[in-house]
Amino acid sequence: MSEPKARIGLEVHVHLTSLKTKLFCSCPADYVNLDPNTDLCPVCLGLPGAIPVLNEEALTKALMVAMALECEYPRYLTFTRKHYFYPDMAKNYQISQYDGPGSMAIARNGRINLGEKIIRIRRINIEEDPAKTIYPTGSMLTSTYTLLDYNRSGMGMLEIVTEPDLENSKEAKLFLDKLKSILEHLGVCDCEIEGSMRADVNISVEGGERVEVKNVGSPKDVKEVVEYEVARQRAAILQGQEVPRETRHWDSARKVTVSSRAKETDEDYRYFPDPDLPPYEISSELVRKIRENLPELPDARVERMIKQYGINRYNATVLVMDKALADLFEATAKNYKNYEKLSNLIINDYLRWINDKNMKITDSKATPQHLSQLLELMDKGTITIKIVKEILPIIITEGKMPADIVASMGLTTVSDEGLIEGIVDEALRNEPELIQKVKKDPKVANYIVGIVMKKTGKRADPKLVNEIIRRKLGL
Repeated sequence: MSEPKARIGLEVHVHLTSLKTKLFCSCPADYVNLDPNTDLCPVCLGLPGAIPVLNEEALTKALMVAMALECEYPRYLTFTRKHYFYPDMAKNYQISQYDGPGSMAIARNGRINLGEKIIRIRRINIEEDPAKTIYPTGSMLTSTYTLLDYNRSGMGMLEIVTEPDLENSKEAKLFLDKLKSILEHLGVCDCEIEGSMRADVNISVEGGERVEVKNVGSPKDVKEVVEYEVARQRAAILQGQEVPRETRHWDSARKVTVSSRAKETDEDYRYFPDPDLPPYEISSELVRKIRENLPELPDARVERMIKQYGINRYNATVLVMDKALADLFEATAKNYKNYEKLSNLIINDYLRWINDKNMKITDSKATPQHLSQLLELMDKGTITIKIVKEILPIIITEGKMPADIVASMGLTTVSDEGLIEGIVDEALRNEPELIQKVKKDPKVANYIVGIVMKKTGKRADPKLVNEIIRRKLGL
């Protein structure tokens, strides 16, 4: 019996972190490091008589995203009230958008290409974010009380909704990584800020109802949510159990989803046009100006970097997936011209180490000057690739220049032929059977290389070591 197929759609909530003020008032948008409930006003709290006024820059940012995702957009911007009772919405409704009579989202019918597969964008909404809910003594299920911080309330946000075109966790993560890259290249959102990019994950497995997992905080978490939830639903269906339509939450500590409530329908939200926000005309002049000033987007940047630097498509794609990484590569490439070696160092060593330590690229203290000097030292034979890997973490965390680290730690490459020959001779005297083993299998010579590298603290020139061994053994 074949496994039931999964269909996955995402509702991605993206803060417009590039805005200086909130969506409908003059409160500062940079709320992250402020004391709780200090960045708010009557509009944020929906107090009687408070009238929202649109931050027009939010429209510009939304149209930039719509164009980048190849969406259609309307002639007029309209807002809708989405009603629900929850502590994080003081006025008991959210100002959002809705596709219905007399109203339309800012964009719809777009796409993102994942290689040869197209993920359709159903719509993009401009809306305000609710307050931040805090559970001080545990998770949503275990905390003994709840706190609310309204600093986030009223932040400008885009809701980007896909069609259910995703089929597995790998595609879901790849989609979010690609979307993140697009948003960063547009300068719309700094996705490294905590909570600036979140997703509601809608998953349905053939034979069951659609389940929504709310407020998942990262592409990595979305991947884990999909893996868990698809497995849970498939197991239930194969056992003849029902999978009801519901909302669940992701417990990141236990790596499980937990039932929260029955899933609402559109009718439950009682959408109607916001009477405080009349339709706003989107002029052709504004559209033309935005389109003319769109920055280079990720797909175009990949193609340019392949052509300009001669690096392979995989390396170019990995670099561009994170704008900060691609910027680091291109800034370093101004002074260091072995582009393939540079891209391999950044991807295989620099990025891998940062990911292993769960760091952000923006936390790294390595600059283009650090990387170019590091590679130049290796090209000159001053240090080996093993030393490069050893000192790279020091560069990233402390920002010390490679030449200074090498000098202070005495890490220059050992190129003394007499010293290396002596170590090889000693190894052969201690293990004379190695000569016969090498003649039967030349790969055994790598064992002798390892002995030399260990004796020299990984500082011996690998090329010279191999030449001496081959000469000694007549290989």
